[in-house]
Amino acid sequence: MTTPREPFFPADKSIRASQAPLDVRDVGLVDYQEAWAMQAELADKRGRDEVGDTVLVLEHPFTYTAGKRTQPSDLPNDGSPVVQVDRGGRITWHGEGQLVVYPIVKLAEPVDVVDYVRRLEEAIIAAVRTAGVASAGRIDGRSGVWVPAATPAKDPAAPTRDRKIAALGIRITRGVTMHGLSLNCSNSLDAYGHIIACGIDDADVTTMSLELGRQVPTSELKAPLIGALDRALAGELAVADHTFGSAPDPSKGLRRSPR
Repeated sequence: MTTPREPFFPADKSIRASQAPLDVRDVGLVDYQEAWAMQAELADKRGRDEVGDTVLVLEHPFTYTAGKRTQPSDLPNDGSPVVQVDRGGRITWHGEGQLVVYPIVKLAEPVDVVDYVRRLEEAIIAAVRTAGVASAGRIDGRSGVWVPAATPAKDPAAPTRDRKIAALGIRITRGVTMHGLSLNCSNSLDAYGHIIACGIDDADVTTMSLELGRQVPTSELKAPLIGALDRALAGELAVADHTFGSAPDPSKGLRRSPR
């Protein structure tokens, strides 16, 4: 998605309040609720300058999470439990084989949420393209990183419409970010068949493995993604226009769903 206005900071300027190196913590497979509590504790400490900017790198066991705009029609049709969470967006799924990254970062003033999201996307696009999915980009009106329908996947089992390969969902409190991004690497797509992921029913979901026609473990993308994220937040990797299409925003005009 192209930025609808000029960002508050020049493209080559850091969006972080601190210039200290990121504290990257690879914490492995972590229960969603446990990771959420971990984020909340770090965010509180970051807001009081008791810790520096921290990036959690992990995977979750099978979990559906519903953001603030989730609608009843989005929910699992098989009765699976759902964690109601304080990030934006609608429902998504997490599971093994999906790389999850949670930046707990204090943003520079004035806080620019749109620019932060675009920089996350830019980091994902850079990592995914370097790994071989050269056509990955944005759909205007929708967050995340996408592969266009015009690009055939190497695995014939892959979906054929425009397909999301990475999702975003964030929360910013007192200038400190929480939640973040998930990149589908080698996970199954079966769980997505029971929900309307991100409230989108006119597109599909894919994985790095399906797009490249080989097994792509999360370990293969960790270093490239974190490196690109560091550079994007620092302004060394400038946000570029990688838009290949447009579509309706699935959360526009929706009120927060009742809890």
